[in-house]
Amino acid sequence: MTHRSALLALLTAFVFALVGAQASFAHDDHGGHRRHGHVVFVQTNELTGNEIAVYRRRHDGSLQRAGTYATGGSGGAAAPGTESDRLASQGSLAYDREHKLLIAVNAGSNTISVFRVRGPRLTLESVLPSGGQFPASIAVHDELVYVLNAGGAGSVQGFRIHHRRLSPLTGSARSLGLANSSPPNFLMSPGQVGFTPDGGRLLVTTKASTSSIDVFQVGADGRLSAAPVVNPSATPVPFAFTFDPVGRLVSGEAGASSVTTYRIEAGGTLTDPKSAGDGQAALCWILKVRGFYFVSNTASNNLSSFTIGGSGQPTLLAAVAATTNPGPIDLASSGDFLYAETGTNGTVDGFHVGSDGDLTPIGSVDDLPPGIEGIAAS
Repeated sequence: MTHRSALLALLTAFVFALVGAQASFAHDDHGGHRRHGHVVFVQTNELTGNEIAVYRRRHDGSLQRAGTYATGGSGGAAAPGTESDRLASQGSLAYDREHKLLIAVNAGSNTISVFRVRGPRLTLESVLPSGGQFPASIAVHDELVYVLNAGGAGSVQGFRIHHRRLSPLTGSARSLGLANSSPPNFLMSPGQVGFTPDGGRLLVTTKASTSSIDVFQVGADGRLSAAPVVNPSATPVPFAFTFDPVGRLVSGEAGASSVTTYRIEAGGTLTDPKSAGDGQAALCWILKVRGFYFVSNTASNNLSSFTIGGSGQPTLLAAVAATTNPGPIDLASSGDFLYAETGTNGTVDGFHVGSDGDLTPIGSVDDLPPGIEGIAAS
C-alpha cells in the first residue's frame, strides 16, 4: 500500500511537472516574457552600416545591453544632416508582436531588414528593396506591412507577411506626388505612415511639403485606393500620430508645437479638429502610455504630456513633464516605462510613468552613436 501511494505521488508530480513545462514553453513561444523578459530595440542608423542594439528591460525599467545585430544595410541622413534627427520620421523601427518580427529601414541603401525575434536574440531573415527612395517609416496591421519612402516624389509600398517572411505586394505602390530631393530635406519629407486601428485606412503625414495628412482606403486585397484624400492639417507641419481609444487621430504638429485630434470619416476626410499647444519648440513625436500622451520637443530638449477628453479635446498636462539629453526624438514604451531616444548624443532616456502621468527618470544608456533613430519594444 505504501509502495502504491509512493508510486501515485511520483506519477502525480511527474504529470504536474510536464504540464508546467508545456505551459512555460507555450508561453515562451507566444511572447517569451516569462523566460526572456521584456526587450527594447534601438536602431543605430549609422551611415557606414545600420545595426540594431538590443536591451533587456529590468524590473525597475533600467536597460541592459544584450546584443547588437547588423541589418545588412546602411543608415541615412535627411538634409541638411542634423545629428539630432537624421530620418525625420516616427516608426522607422517596428516590432510586430503577432508574428515576432522586427522590421527596420535602411534609408541609405533603400532597403528594409526583417528579423525574427526570440527574446533578446535576433535572426536576420531577409533584406528587401523598399520600393522607393529613403525609407523612413513602417506600418504593420495583421499580415499587411506598408513602408513609407520619403525621398523624391515619396511613395508607400505594400508587403505581405507569410510564414514570418515578407514579400512585396504586387500593384501596391502609390506615389505621394511630392517634389523632394533624395535624401529629402528633414522639414519637407513625409513623417509617418500608419494604419487606423481597424486597418481600413492608411495615413501619411507630409510635414512642410504640403502640411497635410493623406488618407488612403485599404482594400480587401491589401492594396490602396488609387489616390489619397488630402487633408490640410489644422496647424502646420503634421509629423507623427497615434489614436485615442475611440479611434480619433491624435497628431503631433511641429509648426505650432501642438497636438491636434481629428475625427476620421468613412471616406477619408478629417473633421472636427481640436488643438492644444505645449509652449515648447518642435513638438514632433507622440506616444500614448497609460492613457497619457507624451510628446518629444526636440528643439527644447524635453517631453510634454497631454490628456484627451471624451470630446477629443487635448489638454496640456505638463509643459515640461521631463527634461532629456539633447535632441529627444522617437519614443517607445514597455509596461509602465517610457523611453526617449536623443539623437544628438546617442542616448536612450528612461522614465517611469506614474498613474497621474508624472514621469520619474530611471537613468539613461549612453553606449550608442550619435544619429540614432528608431526604437521599439516587446
